[in-house]
Amino acid sequence: MSILVVSPGRDPKVWARELSLQLPDEEIYTWTEDLKIDKQKVDFAVSWKHPFGIYKEFPNLKVISSMGAGVDHITGDPAISRDITVTRIVDEQLTVDMSAFVLALIMSYLKNISYHHCNNTWEPKKYLRVEDAHVGILGLGTLGGGLAELLRKNNFKVSGWSNSEKQMEGVTTFHGRDQLPEFLESVNILVCLLPLTPSTEGILNKDLFKKLPKGAYVINVARGEHLVEGDLLEMVQEGHLSGASLDVFRKEPLPQDHPFWKEPKILITPHIASITDPRKVVPQVADNYRRLQKNEDLKNVVPREKGY
Repeated sequence: MSILVVSPGRDPKVWARELSLQLPDEEIYTWTEDLKIDKQKVDFAVSWKHPFGIYKEFPNLKVISSMGAGVDHITGDPAISRDITVTRIVDEQLTVDMSAFVLALIMSYLKNISYHHCNNTWEPKKYLRVEDAHVGILGLGTLGGGLAELLRKNNFKVSGWSNSEKQMEGVTTFHGRDQLPEFLESVNILVCLLPLTPSTEGILNKDLFKKLPKGAYVINVARGEHLVEGDLLEMVQEGHLSGASLDVFRKEPLPQDHPFWKEPKILITPHIASITDPRKVVPQVADNYRRLQKNEDLKNVVPREKGY
């Protein structure tokens, strides 16, 4: 059997090379639109933002492994049979990198690091301190939990919201839609680290923003589809939100004529918060491939009914 690497927005050769080092006796292909191979031989795919529908061409495909922690780019494809197993990457370094990135954004906001440059002004603006911040994290999975722990260690007041009940030392936790308003009412920095599912798409909208205290700041490092972009722009320009940091967008790269570029209170970064290093994670992908060939249970399987 063989492995297919599909990553239109990333260099697939890096992944193919690392997979070849781990699985020297296996056939490994990189996908192109005119790929000419025996597609019946492919039983395992390593994937990132594939063109929807392409996996229908591989009748014996059994497993699709995400190149990262997120799997919405796979589970969102209605053409993928539910008989195909979806797995994700679990890598401590992704959590460390994400937590450090968000902490940097929070400190930049509190200390006005980019304010003077973006507003072309020398006039000092009063900065805030850690004790002035109450950070709320939407999503307490691996990434959200890691961020909560880092913030707690740095003396931030931290709250977290998740779909199901969770307990974390030093973190005030909320769960379920009924507790969302209570979670939002005292948070002045909101960080979105939710998985993207039908129930979370568009969750960052005007109704939610209005439940935050006036002057709150929003950070989205999850998925662009979580955000209703027009609602954020309106809330920032009206002054209800003091600003936002966005690392993910509905369309990437963000078009140069997008209004976010012209709003100095919105900080834009190009989806760089946490990037998978193939050299570190390919061993776990290769391990799952071997498990598939031996009919053993796979690791890091995503329950399709949950979608994350």
